[in-house]
Amino acid sequence: MDGREPDGGGTEPGRRRPTRRELRDAAVTGQGVPDGADPGAEPDTGQPRRVSVFNPRAQGIASTYLQTIAGPGRPIAPLVSPTLPGDVLPNGEPAGPPRSHGSAPAASSSTPNLPTLTDLLATRPPQPAGPAEQGWRGSVRRLTRGIVAPAPGSSEQKDRAAVAAVQRSLDGPRTIVVINPKGGAHKTTATLLIAATFGRHRGGYTLAWDNNETRGTLGWRAVRSRHRNTAVDLLADLDRFADPDSSRVGDLDNYVRSQGSAQFDVLASDEDAASAASIDAAAFESLHGTLSRFYRLLVIDTGNNMRASNWQAAVEAADQVVVVSTMREDTAQSAAWALDAMRATGHEDAVRRAVTVLSLPGPRRDAELAARLHDHFGRLTREVFEVPYDASLVTGGPIDHDALAARTRRAWLHVTAAVADGL
Repeated sequence: MDGREPDGGGTEPGRRRPTRRELRDAAVTGQGVPDGADPGAEPDTGQPRRVSVFNPRAQGIASTYLQTIAGPGRPIAPLVSPTLPGDVLPNGEPAGPPRSHGSAPAASSSTPNLPTLTDLLATRPPQPAGPAEQGWRGSVRRLTRGIVAPAPGSSEQKDRAAVAAVQRSLDGPRTIVVINPKGGAHKTTATLLIAATFGRHRGGYTLAWDNNETRGTLGWRAVRSRHRNTAVDLLADLDRFADPDSSRVGDLDNYVRSQGSAQFDVLASDEDAASAASIDAAAFESLHGTLSRFYRLLVIDTGNNMRASNWQAAVEAADQVVVVSTMREDTAQSAAWALDAMRATGHEDAVRRAVTVLSLPGPRRDAELAARLHDHFGRLTREVFEVPYDASLVTGGPIDHDALAARTRRAWLHVTAAVADGL
């Protein structure tokens, strides 16, 4: 037996009835049956050739096979088959790309962009502001235990916006440089209070750094530490931090001074009276490169010599310059001269983006001088702020952020928010 069924009635002379296997193969491959080929077909070229089952004859053979499997009188679904690349239609043309059953037609180029998850998240309403915590509104809420909860007033809303600005995300470490080439201009005070405001509202990874070429006073105004190491000691041991894989932020604790609840660190300048060490531009750049790996924000107190190479290197590295002055003629003139020098040496953009801070040196305010200074620095720099006199800063001892008057803390919050806007 050759496995073929005997010819039955109704077949043409010289032809035979296809076997079940041949019918099945024809249904699957669409290539027809070997002995049932059309005599009028094109000659075989020797290359593989697939014929779509949309060929009427192949479709008829496949339907016959499926009807045989289903049984007499039982309906079968119409035969639909996807085409593949390289299939040949009955007219000899190549078939198009395959299309699965029920697939939608390709989108037109004019179809508008469909929304994504990012678009959905962007439509979320802002977080509710919450009840008032300051002023008489806050007092009412506390006295009524929240039964009466007024919304925050305009002043408190501005404070909350300032906190949000201070807490904003940054795309890398940032350097803030505080300048005025005159002593007593409140550079050290400004450096510590800006760092403390960032630390309290951002949660650490902020460093206040005294970049004086010899000796500055930042370490004296900071909370004392168990060690007396300074930038000079760190520079001598900088090789310990050369390998990013082995160096750790905790290793810096022997060189910087933690400021406790203010949540920032201090790197003091040289405090050895017998030392002849100094910090130059190369030393600053080495320290800056290492410290930028461990801190998100570097707030740098500069010395009084604008021609010192480390002073100039700090200005070159600055993402934000803060020019400070007390409301006195001499310190204001020194600040104005520093800005003139920066503009003359190619730092016009840094001056234009700078923030000016004017500190009251005493309880009395000279309104005429204040107006002159606001006008002058307001035309040179991005913003001008005035911070009040605070008796807790007069002693010259370590600065306690908690001991400041509420209006002083608020003033420095808004200064720091403006600094953050420039980062």
